[in-house]
Amino acid sequence: MLAYIARRLWQMLPTMAGVVLLVFVLFNWVGGDPAYLLAGKMSSPEQIASIRQQLGVDQPVWVQLGIFVRQIVTFDFGNAWSTGEPVSHIIASRLGPSLTVLIPLTILETGVAVALALALAFARGSRFDRTVMLACTVGMSISILVYIAVLQYGLAYQLGWFPVQGWGASLGENLLRYAALPILIGLVVSLAPTLRLYRSFVLDEAGQDYVRTARAKGLSERRIVWVHVLRNAAIPILTHLMANLPALLIGAFLLERFFGIPGIGREVILAVERSDFPVIKAITVYVAAATMLFNLLTDVLYQAVDPRVVLK
Repeated sequence: MLAYIARRLWQMLPTMAGVVLLVFVLFNWVGGDPAYLLAGKMSSPEQIASIRQQLGVDQPVWVQLGIFVRQIVTFDFGNAWSTGEPVSHIIASRLGPSLTVLIPLTILETGVAVALALALAFARGSRFDRTVMLACTVGMSISILVYIAVLQYGLAYQLGWFPVQGWGASLGENLLRYAALPILIGLVVSLAPTLRLYRSFVLDEAGQDYVRTARAKGLSERRIVWVHVLRNAAIPILTHLMANLPALLIGAFLLERFFGIPGIGREVILAVERSDFPVIKAITVYVAAATMLFNLLTDVLYQAVDPRVVLK
């Protein structure tokens, strides 16, 4: 196991180097000269030259690339251009609010989707199955903006069950008060596509020979579903779940923006609006690194879910 993990970590280095090089090229050439963005329209050549010197963009390309690599390794991307706040502090302070929403949302979504997928797969073709699939199709055709507008207006503004916007200082207050409605909306939006996907995973396993053999041996339907079918369907379910985790940090930007949650997604939107390159570069690189680490964690969890899996 340790040898496999070490080998995978070593194999990540070329991929990470490619990501770093791509980000460096995009922001240093395609993104334009950051000195002009910081100096503004009413600036003199001397001011622009001074800013270029401070940022190090007047150095040769290989020197600039070395500075960028050092920033990644030391987790120090300097200060944000728009606010002057250290980029490392921005990421650290915004990560907590995002996880406060995303962790409960992921747990609820996975639990509800797996339970319903098992029920639907063994009631395939029934009225219950067709009704739920029709509801999923309708739900997937509605934009998340509609869900946010309708539920925020109805449940928060009209009924007053939830605050319309805001964020507190304590974890309990945020989780039970401010994050409750965003979690509910996220669950409503994400459950339909996830349920359809998990149902297909379970159906693939429910039609296998081992299921018919288990029934022939007289095993109960509950044991067949929860022990045999779920264990084999857990591999693709785990793959889908772990592959989506890094993207969730950025994908929840609409919820964070509409509900005033100071998370990573909202920070990305603000950084793009302000052309705050240090923040965008840092989040891009770290999301890429998190994606590779989650892929490694997925492979390790395969063996925990199914001991028959051999890591080579």
